[in-house]
Amino acid sequence: QVQLVESGGGSVQSGGSLTLTCAVSGYPYSTYCMGWFRQAPGKEREGVASIDSRARTMYADSVKGRFTISQDNAKNIMYLQMNSLEIEDAATYYCAAGYYSAATYSPPCGTGYNMDYWGKGVLVTISS
Repeated sequence: QVQLVESGGGSVQSGGSLTLTCAVSGYPYSTYCMGWFRQAPGKEREGVASIDSRARTMYADSVKGRFTISQDNAKNIMYLQMNSLEIEDAATYYCAAGYYSAATYSPPCGTGYNMDYWGKGVLVTISS
């Protein structure tokens, strides 16, 4: 059974930083696309950042230069380092994973990749 468990959410002031963690267990394949998504009240869910099993990353334009996605394969953990947080970044953040071949000549998986497995989400609030 695949499980993704997020942690690290909380409240931070605008301009501050926060690191989200996603612990992954039970994923059955050696190749993958993993990512962070977020959903603010009244808005659609959007992909924020993605990383594949070749460690190639992609970011939404709204977070480029401020957010960094990374992974620790030995610990089966994915991170999202969020810097220079803005009011608009407030949302529930979800980590997700899905099968992706990540073949040599394939492009990196995108932030909107259709994921198979999802965490329950963590809330990030930003105060001015």
